[in-house]
Amino acid sequence: MSDAKRSGRQARQAERSKKGTGLGRPFIVRNIPTYDVLSEENLIKIERAADRVLAETGIEFRDDPDSLQMWRKAGAKVDGLLVKFESGMLREILKTAPATFTQHARNPAKSVEIGGKSVVFSPAYGSPFVMDLDRGRRFGTIEDFRNFIKLAQSSPNFHHSGGTICEPTDVAVNKRHLDMVMAHMTLSDRPFMGSVTAENRSEDNIEMCRILFGSDFVDQNCVILGNVNVNSPLVWDGTMTKSLRAYARANQAAVIVPFILGGAMGPVTSAGGIVQSLAETMVGCALTQLERKGAPVIFGNFLSSMSLRSGSPTFGTPEPAMGSMVIGQLARRLNLPLRCSGNFTTSKLPDAQAMMEGTMSMLAAVHCGANFILHSAGFLDGLLSMSYEKFMLDADLCGALHAYLDGIKIDDDQLAVDAFAEVGPGNHFFGCSHTMAHYETAFWDSDLSDNEPFEKWEAAGSTDAATRANALWKKRLAEYEAPPMDVATHDALADYVARKKSGVADAWY
Repeated sequence: MSDAKRSGRQARQAERSKKGTGLGRPFIVRNIPTYDVLSEENLIKIERAADRVLAETGIEFRDDPDSLQMWRKAGAKVDGLLVKFESGMLREILKTAPATFTQHARNPAKSVEIGGKSVVFSPAYGSPFVMDLDRGRRFGTIEDFRNFIKLAQSSPNFHHSGGTICEPTDVAVNKRHLDMVMAHMTLSDRPFMGSVTAENRSEDNIEMCRILFGSDFVDQNCVILGNVNVNSPLVWDGTMTKSLRAYARANQAAVIVPFILGGAMGPVTSAGGIVQSLAETMVGCALTQLERKGAPVIFGNFLSSMSLRSGSPTFGTPEPAMGSMVIGQLARRLNLPLRCSGNFTTSKLPDAQAMMEGTMSMLAAVHCGANFILHSAGFLDGLLSMSYEKFMLDADLCGALHAYLDGIKIDDDQLAVDAFAEVGPGNHFFGCSHTMAHYETAFWDSDLSDNEPFEKWEAAGSTDAATRANALWKKRLAEYEAPPMDVATHDALADYVARKKSGVADAWY
């Protein structure tokens, strides 16, 4: 479609993407600084506390004798399943991990840089339920999974296709990793994530990448991410470490993430949770380097609070948001790419609570320096539900954050001194030449906000944001077109999936 036939919003978005600003870029390069909240003295206190936990308490490695042997060979103290680490040992190992790396997409124009000043938005991950205004809350299916990939692909506000956007519970547990990655590969041309639920499933997804990209290319380049969780507190289980090592062995990036609920899986104090997070994450990141020096890895974090009266998790609260700021400082001191925070909420509806909590945690991600922001859209119900309407509302916020991260450009044209001379005192700028030159690209345009006068909004049906989001996701799905893929490659992937699925019986747990 030519620019002449596009809507005004589409034309503005296209123009901005050509200039490397606004929407439509493969990733954002931040033009605002990160925000440091702790002094050097206090950062050192946290690092020393983490070193004490690692040296005195240690971390257990369960069901993975190979990991224990790697740590023993690296000089750690191994006593049964418990591993203890001398101060400075992990930081030395981590020196081989790259500070930045490229995750390649099948469309080279959509490859992303992870690390440095780059910011990559990816949808939420892992919800067993989905919900929308029409059918309410229900278990996710492979159709829902594919729908969310289509919605992400259709939006210029994202840079990444994500991973397990929702659990396709109608597909056997031991086979769904094949269908999920096949969907990412065929319905999107952006980067994506793979399975981590078993070592062989991770290896299946990496093998599919070899079919898509070529074996030699995969061996030398990152094409898939695996989101690996610590079993907090202070336990790495074999399911996760074996998948972590499978990704590293293939030169693919593991995203190392503790999930710490303050007062349950970690101390109730923010500082204590940060100490635990630093200790657990450094260990996981270092293990990737023992498996393969130079393998890409992302320093991840998921701090959260809980209601100490009821025991329920809480998301989008200020304490974890501030904790994310500190984690950002610590990750920069380690010179590692960062995954931190996201669009978190415990709200059960795409309502004011959801957007308030989500915005607080997204701004923490932006200001702490996160490079890969998982859970950028759709997160509802404490991550138990993936919401169609929340996905669209969050996509809109991601669009606004593109402009926010671009900062303010300062040059003669932007300072507009000539415009003042043209307009003069007491006159308006609506029709001056400077306004006419910039009116299509000066401001970010929301897809969902209603900025009309009250009377016009009322006459149009008095719709709220969630209702408008409901109409928009349906429109996007109706208009979706899959990105082209080489027929031979598609057939080779389909054949691989069919063979792997036919070779084993369905398992549902």
